[in-house]
Amino acid sequence: MLTFREATLADVPVLVPLIESAYRGDSSREGWTTEADLLEGQRTDPDGVAEVITAPKSALLTAWEDGVLVACCHVADENGSGYFGMFAVVPGMQGGGIGRATLAEAERFVRDEWGMGELRMKVINAREDLIAWYVRRGYRRTGEMTPFPYGDERFGLPLRDDLAFELLVKPLA
Repeated sequence: MLTFREATLADVPVLVPLIESAYRGDSSREGWTTEADLLEGQRTDPDGVAEVITAPKSALLTAWEDGVLVACCHVADENGSGYFGMFAVVPGMQGGGIGRATLAEAERFVRDEWGMGELRMKVINAREDLIAWYVRRGYRRTGEMTPFPYGDERFGLPLRDDLAFELLVKPLA
């Protein structure tokens, strides 16, 4: 059974490897959410995760199964709307409902704890399979694109020159 809680700074040592394993390198290829064919380099580091945990109007939600961290996601207040990002599920456990449950918890948290009426996220446009997964969960493609921050290694080292972020939005009833 999954249990959810907000991350603390004590969780940083287990959060960083989870996030890295879901996005980058060969371990990420065990799951279907890998960005390894799009980006190299690190996805985050201990300072970046600590910053998300301690920032005002921000929470890093964690999902645990039998005392083991299996997923996380970042939610924040972004100009009165909920923001969703840094979503990671243990690669070998993807496809079993943990991601769906974690996304639902993020939506509940933003709606019930913060009283916000929508959740927004930016997804790499080349990730059509991932965008389709979010659309099946009620997110709407806006067509609003933000350029990929080429040259900023905090976002990874791009392997393609056609990347951008598409804004997806879901009203929270």
